[in-house]
Amino acid sequence: MDKYITLSPEAKGTFNDRLNFLYLKIGNYLDTENLQNRTLQYCKVFLSDSKNQIKELQESLLYQEFLKDTNLTIVEQPPLDGSKISLLIKTTDDKTPILFHSLRLTEEEAKGKDSYEQTRMLFERYLSLIADTDMTMERNLVRTWIYVTDIDVNYQGVVEARNDVFSQQGLTADTHYIASTGIGGSTSVLNASVAIDFLTIPDINEENKKYLQALEHLNPTHEYGVAFERGTRVTIPVHSVNSDGNQQFKQQYFISGTASIDKQGDVVYEGDIVRQTGRLLENIGALLKDGDATMNDIQYFIIYLRDISDYHTVDRLMQQFYPQIPRIIVDAKVCRPGWLIEMECIAEKETCSTK
Repeated sequence: MDKYITLSPEAKGTFNDRLNFLYLKIGNYLDTENLQNRTLQYCKVFLSDSKNQIKELQESLLYQEFLKDTNLTIVEQPPLDGSKISLLIKTTDDKTPILFHSLRLTEEEAKGKDSYEQTRMLFERYLSLIADTDMTMERNLVRTWIYVTDIDVNYQGVVEARNDVFSQQGLTADTHYIASTGIGGSTSVLNASVAIDFLTIPDINEENKKYLQALEHLNPTHEYGVAFERGTRVTIPVHSVNSDGNQQFKQQYFISGTASIDKQGDVVYEGDIVRQTGRLLENIGALLKDGDATMNDIQYFIIYLRDISDYHTVDRLMQQFYPQIPRIIVDAKVCRPGWLIEMECIAEKETCSTK
């Protein structure tokens, strides 16, 4: 199975002090994990000021020894615990291959391009990366994360570009879309208004996937003009059998960024952070239920807040109701101004076939 942890430095000195703290912390964790049978498969780095921090991060022992050779993504979404840098880390004993592409534009590529053009460029770059394989976007791409600067202004261009790409690739409301989070975030490149991460599973077929719905809670996204799945369950064979000789499977639930929305597609509880948090958690639970999972199967939460002053309220709520689930709370505006909060998560469980 996969294991996820979140790490933030307790040291409150310089950025370099915090990097050194994380270097020791992750080293101790990996030693404890006994990585003879596990690998560090993925790390997401949240920075508070990427333009000033990226060079120091890339020159650090933390990066050179642990991060640069793994599936890595770096995004400016300031951690609201005051840590300047936080990590989401995944280790696994599963040998199923995954491909992770963290695609970013250079200053030269981004300059003079609007969010529509930048989004098209990034999707086309992804398509070129899989062009010489037997993979397709429709079959093998299972999750995207789209980071948008000044999202209140730039999100519409992202939506239109994604809709156009999906239409060209055969992804429609009658077939399926891709689980996704579209959220405020930036890179160290001044003129880049869009960055995208792509998670691809090579050895997967359509019958291995279920697209999650909770129509009494949330409407289909195409009804308000956007193209993503609320969530996707992927069933993957594990290369082992249990004590009864049955084939084991891992089910992964990729829950898209989820907010306080109802079955008509309207924002619920405008201006009320507590009730919006409750509603979005209810929505996540309903999506998981459609795939025969529960909130207890969630491995971590990433929580996005529009207003940093809501941090302590949300942190207390999560500590009260889900203290056992790792979480990172960051400053990132949601795609509609009325949404004060959004969450995403991955859930996992094991199942097996009978002989």
